[in-house]
Amino acid sequence: MSIRHVFAAALAACTALAHADAMDGKSLFAKNCAACHQPTGRGIPGAFPALAGNTFVQGAPGEVATVLLKGRGGMPDFSGSLDDDEIAQVLTYVRSSWGNSAPPMSGQDVGSMRAALGVAPASHGRFGNKH
Repeated sequence: MSIRHVFAAALAACTALAHADAMDGKSLFAKNCAACHQPTGRGIPGAFPALAGNTFVQGAPGEVATVLLKGRGGMPDFSGSLDDDEIAQVLTYVRSSWGNSAPPMSGQDVGSMRAALGVAPASHGRFGNKH
């Protein structure tokens, strides 16, 4: 097998994993975020900000992760109800949907941010939500 075939297979596997994360992210978004930000990501004007085409959402990954880990304004934190991989999946979905085009995030990215902020790890089962 040539190096080109190995590279192509590795790339296909990574693409499939990213797609699976986005699908999990979509489910997690529907359960935890869509009530306020709407399934379309357009939010509710004057109440909940749009995520579609949002420059903050597409900006620095650490800043976006901080919002889910610590909350912001009227938005609750999800640090106790979503683990690092789940937060990364939600953020990857949001950052790549509705015209957004930011790179994916990993659970390791979120875990590093969680540690830097001194936020305790989640203590739940998959797809849990304390809210």
